[in-house]
Amino acid sequence: MTSELPPADHTLEAGAETCHWGFFEAGLSPRLTVAPGERVRIETVSGGPAQLPPEGFTVSDALREVHAKLEPPITGHILTGPVAIEGAEPGDLLEVKIEGIALAADWGYTFFKPLGGTLPDAFPEFRQVHIALDIEAGRATTPWGTVLPTHPFFGVLGVSPPASWGRCTSIIPRPFGGNLDNKELVPGTSLFLPVYVPGANFSCGDGHGAQGDGEVCGTAIETALTGVFSFAVHKGKATARPFAITPTHIMTMATGPDLDRCAEEALGDLIAYLAQTTRLSREDAYMLASLAADLRVTQTVNQHKGVHCMIARDIVAQS
Repeated sequence: MTSELPPADHTLEAGAETCHWGFFEAGLSPRLTVAPGERVRIETVSGGPAQLPPEGFTVSDALREVHAKLEPPITGHILTGPVAIEGAEPGDLLEVKIEGIALAADWGYTFFKPLGGTLPDAFPEFRQVHIALDIEAGRATTPWGTVLPTHPFFGVLGVSPPASWGRCTSIIPRPFGGNLDNKELVPGTSLFLPVYVPGANFSCGDGHGAQGDGEVCGTAIETALTGVFSFAVHKGKATARPFAITPTHIMTMATGPDLDRCAEEALGDLIAYLAQTTRLSREDAYMLASLAADLRVTQTVNQHKGVHCMIARDIVAQS
């Protein structure tokens, strides 16, 4: 159940054999290997047994299989992958081209829980709702009657971490990407991730039907998505953190426990990018950022918070 997507050379369906639940790990074997430039259709599912909807909605066989055969973590996302990319080696930069994204379920869910979210002490009781998704119309209808336009994107996009890091939770975003929860990562965007293991080993999941900056209660409209991706490998060009080029903006990203530090790193990365790719000096780039760049809070709920810094590509082109 998906809307139209670009054609793909390969398909990786969701299921017990192709999903991992709640973690990234260097030792996880690829479920598919592709050449740079090949398009891959990746199907994802979302939610544990407690998130299943009431009667009247459709639950996929893939989600039921994952529930039946994979051990759920205490918390974490169901991710599809990994996909290995031929020629990617540690020290390279992987370009993940988001070719298309489509809703793949007629429902999503949103919840908050005690000690979670941006206001961990203000809402002491767990609450969860299910949200009806009209795929063709692109509408989400909440139980209280608000109708929102859907804006699907993947909350989790990442590669394998270094082997020395062991198993990393999918909850905390880190330099390998992961739980970025960045709603600007739409079709037409290239996300750039540093490579730590041969093949890079890309996984995705945590589909969102819509989300505000901040994701303040801890969840978006969590739902199943299908994406089409292609990949490019930039040899020896690894960066300290992910960044992206969207259809309209250059965007740097930083995550960590301290929101102020995230803002400093995201801004510093944007200044460095402008100084390296245009005729601007660092000083000019700093001033241009003050005039034309936006610092936005990505999310405040994943233990490590996020900030992204955006500047319009047409402004950068003048430089």
